[in-house]
Amino acid sequence: MDFELTPDQRAVRDLVRAFAREEVAPHATEADRTGQFPQGLLARLAELDLFALPFPPEYGGLGGDTISYALAIEELAWADASLALTYAAHCSLGAGYLHLFGSPEQKARWLTPAARGEALIAFALTEPGGGSDAAHPQTRAERRDEGWLLNGSKVFITNGAHAAATVIMAATRPGGGKGGVSAFLVPAGTPGFTVGPQYEKLGLRSSDTAPLALEDVLVGPEALVGEEGRGYEQALAVLDGGRIGIAALAVGIGQAALDRALAYARERTAFGQPLSRFQAIRFKLADMTTELELARLAYLKAAWLKDQGRPFRKEAAMAKLFASEAATRAANAAIQIHGGLGYTRDGVVERYWRDARLMEIGEGTSEILRLVIAREVGAAGATPPPDPGAGLRAGPGP
Repeated sequence: MDFELTPDQRAVRDLVRAFAREEVAPHATEADRTGQFPQGLLARLAELDLFALPFPPEYGGLGGDTISYALAIEELAWADASLALTYAAHCSLGAGYLHLFGSPEQKARWLTPAARGEALIAFALTEPGGGSDAAHPQTRAERRDEGWLLNGSKVFITNGAHAAATVIMAATRPGGGKGGVSAFLVPAGTPGFTVGPQYEKLGLRSSDTAPLALEDVLVGPEALVGEEGRGYEQALAVLDGGRIGIAALAVGIGQAALDRALAYARERTAFGQPLSRFQAIRFKLADMTTELELARLAYLKAAWLKDQGRPFRKEAAMAKLFASEAATRAANAAIQIHGGLGYTRDGVVERYWRDARLMEIGEGTSEILRLVIAREVGAAGATPPPDPGAGLRAGPGP
């Protein structure tokens, strides 16, 4: 097993780390307070070629590996989880869907500007009546001579109000279950396609999250993404990759909470000595450190498997499940270590808790992920998939 990052992976991590600490972190508290969408910072991400990182060169990308991409997300999340989520949802879900399943024409039209950071692409799966039930969307797509007619609604769509186009999951064969779902790319401004008011959220407040409505939205046949009736399995593949990104994002939040708590424990004195000298505090810091390091290794292993072209669904689900819950625990412990200050906006760490809380909900709730993991290991009676074998390596090596 090789736990060393390659020179290219270290270069990406260090570049994003410097940017996040120097340009993002100083404004994160104010962005959380105002909820203003980080348009200027997204432009800087484009200048740094970070939008291009996970996409192939033929569409304007850098062809970077999943490990580098996940490391970039962690570093952004350390500074501002809202910015990291905006970036990850675009790259992993919206543009990621086109990368995996789009036609050459769709990629040329949309993926190329997406890789340049000129156009955000959103992914719309969740609906008011069934957040986790991807196999039975109530949004309908009916075939017409001109193409497809879409009707329905979506909720909690990240980047929904700022996306140049959105991948919409819809039923093309009502009652068809998993085999009756298809995906459609709908550009912003298409007649009948409207964006509702932004949600007032607990955390991740400068991330754009909005409901979408489709009322007799007519799109051409070229709007179909991938094969008709294959949308469910396509969406699962996209979500598998996206969970690696969310795991990295959660680790970034948790690491920020740990770093703040450690600094405070060293500076704050009680009973004549720093808090860090008390066993109760040291144990909290030790538990936070251990869990976050394990979470980091988990997402790196899932990313490595993906880069090797090997099955990674179980590993991505485990990484996202463990990292999201570890981040919440770390943020909660950071508040406890800060005491009363931790419960105020002045203490900053309360933002980490509010941001971390979504990590256990978005891109597969903790409950759904436990079902995914159980199914993958054969706990439901199915034959377990073969063990992929080799252990963790931080990348293909120099």
